[in-house]
Amino acid sequence: MLKIGIVTGNATAESLNLVTDAERLGVDSAWIPEAWMFDGLTPAAYLAGRTETMRLGTACVQLGSRSPALLAMSALSLQAMSNGRFILGMGTSGPQVMEGWHGVRFDKPVTRTRETIEIINRIASGERVSYEGTTYELPLPKSQGKSMRSPVAMWPIPMYVASMGPANLRLTGEMSQGWIGTAFLAEHADVYLDLIREGAKTAGRSLDEIEITVAAGLEFTDDTEAAGRRHAAGYAFTIGAMGSLKTNFYNQAYTRMGFGEAVDEVQRLWAAGDREAAGAAVPIEIGLHTNLVGGDDDITDRLRAYRDAGVDTIRVGVDLNPRTLDDLARLMDLVDAVNTESPAPST
Repeated sequence: MLKIGIVTGNATAESLNLVTDAERLGVDSAWIPEAWMFDGLTPAAYLAGRTETMRLGTACVQLGSRSPALLAMSALSLQAMSNGRFILGMGTSGPQVMEGWHGVRFDKPVTRTRETIEIINRIASGERVSYEGTTYELPLPKSQGKSMRSPVAMWPIPMYVASMGPANLRLTGEMSQGWIGTAFLAEHADVYLDLIREGAKTAGRSLDEIEITVAAGLEFTDDTEAAGRRHAAGYAFTIGAMGSLKTNFYNQAYTRMGFGEAVDEVQRLWAAGDREAAGAAVPIEIGLHTNLVGGDDDITDRLRAYRDAGVDTIRVGVDLNPRTLDDLARLMDLVDAVNTESPAPST
């Protein structure tokens, strides 16, 4: 069954209050972003006290900005505050943010993810933590530290991974309870899901054990093409600036989906300072197929595409305006209708 989550725009009261209204409409989950503005955990704590049934996830906390133990402590707090509704969504971010904002070297991101998950699992299980890894070693050798256990480890901590590269996607399938997907086109779902499935198989798991969540914007409009063009142009920042010229995980993912020449040109134009031309160079297909855009029929078709591709939850980003709740209610009606249909037969 296809579920809908809502992405909080920021940590303002207006944005967070929208989440409580969305819960009343039947929205399943709320996802709190973390970039270089607001953190992801504080709003989750606020929402834990304002909601009753919604799952609350970070999408996502930046690994390396906090120790695995601190992440586990925060997650245990949030599980207790929410009565077990918290999801710890995590990602390695990229070198610009980690090295420029946090002052942490962006090295061995897959290893850091693996070791963080392993340490948090040990803490959440209540066992005494002793760990020898490449990135983390507990207790520190030649120190006064000692192995410890958490006296409040009463909740499991579901961990979802935001991954885009092949190695990290395999790790997601091997070790996580869910995937935080972005830059996702249902028509190219195999670029991501085949690797997650491969990782799951190595761990004796199936893809069905991993919740597949993907991001999408929402816009009801009669001019689908114009809206698609506008949404596509918005990706120029992601393609041009969300990473260095050397390392941009979004561009690498779009390249694997067949957009290599286009994203190279967008990045070139952005780096040259021609932001308008960079926006115009983003293929409209990216704008239309990574979002829910158009009239009821258009959006219903996209919902079916997500469902048939194997998506479990769409993390919907909405703009705050007088129509927001009406649009969410309209979307929920369309989702309910799609969920009553039989999915297309697999080929």
